[in-house]
Amino acid sequence: MQANPYTTYPAAYLKEFTAQVFMHFSVGEEDAWQAADVLSKADIKGIDTHGIARLKSYADMFSIGRINPKPNVRIVREKKSIATVDGDSGLGLVVGPKANNIAMDKAAQYGSGWVSVCNTNHYGIASYYSLQALERDMIGWSMTNSSKIVVPLWGIERRLGTNPISIAFPGYKNPPIVIDLATSVVAFGKIEQAKRKGEPVPKGWIMDEQGNATTNPDDVFEGGLLPLGSTRELGGHKGYALSAMVDILTAVLSGANWGPFAPPFALFEEAPKESVGKGIGHFFGAMEIDGFEDVDVFKKRIDHWIEVFRKTKPAPGHDAVLIPGDPEREAEQIRTKQGVPLIQAVVDDLIGISKLTGVKF
Repeated sequence: MQANPYTTYPAAYLKEFTAQVFMHFSVGEEDAWQAADVLSKADIKGIDTHGIARLKSYADMFSIGRINPKPNVRIVREKKSIATVDGDSGLGLVVGPKANNIAMDKAAQYGSGWVSVCNTNHYGIASYYSLQALERDMIGWSMTNSSKIVVPLWGIERRLGTNPISIAFPGYKNPPIVIDLATSVVAFGKIEQAKRKGEPVPKGWIMDEQGNATTNPDDVFEGGLLPLGSTRELGGHKGYALSAMVDILTAVLSGANWGPFAPPFALFEEAPKESVGKGIGHFFGAMEIDGFEDVDVFKKRIDHWIEVFRKTKPAPGHDAVLIPGDPEREAEQIRTKQGVPLIQAVVDDLIGISKLTGVKF
């Protein structure tokens, strides 16, 4: 019998450890708990690539002075329903929630709010922010750019990040529809997971430096990830276009570094020799539902939409049609009760962070 490769920890325990680590690096208590909440939500929802597994990268960035632990997050330009926010090189896990609140506050006043952010860092899972809007009877939008790892269609040089998009719609009795997707064929964290496990990746995910398809996850660092859809024949031009849209809204619009100039968030990645802006960028949007329709009427329509799609005859090998957000909800139900499973490589990273900071793990 194969040994269980995972060690399970209570989510609250991991969240406490994360907050204490951030406080060790001089992040204020309120901000530290906010940042820990973003990572904890990812772990609970089963998005392991963006949870506590990322803590080592944050610790590394603090150690080299890349992240400002006490940023002055401020609006630098605005009109009624729109604004540009400078994150002062703070934790994206702190800058993101503050900028998203600005978007939601503007939506509450003007019907919709749109905020582009520069001078920030990795902000966790995109859906954390889109879901916040649902608590205020709004439709939420969230996007971020990231360092180059994706090749443009028909190119063999990395130029774009995984550049995720999230949009969330509230249900009445049903859970919300939560769209959260990388505009690359997969999130980069999937490649990191394969590396940690010593496993190959499926063909169609990455290419090597000569532009050949490969299943070796190490090849991504000289080659690159493919855009969502993979090849032109499979719709890769659409993923590339979506990635370009995210890059422009988050970075070109805000004054952040875009495309190949976005700074990396890992020590093993080479920093660009040129900068065209400040940090990376985010983009947040919020739309008041009652500007379009009565809130409960809309939510009941969402319920009806979900119920119609649930009744779709499933394809062979599947029990039911997937509704966006289903996998994360299922993981949350399990992990809230049973805890968060971590692979040994992540546990080793956390033990190393504990030794570095003196925070008990």
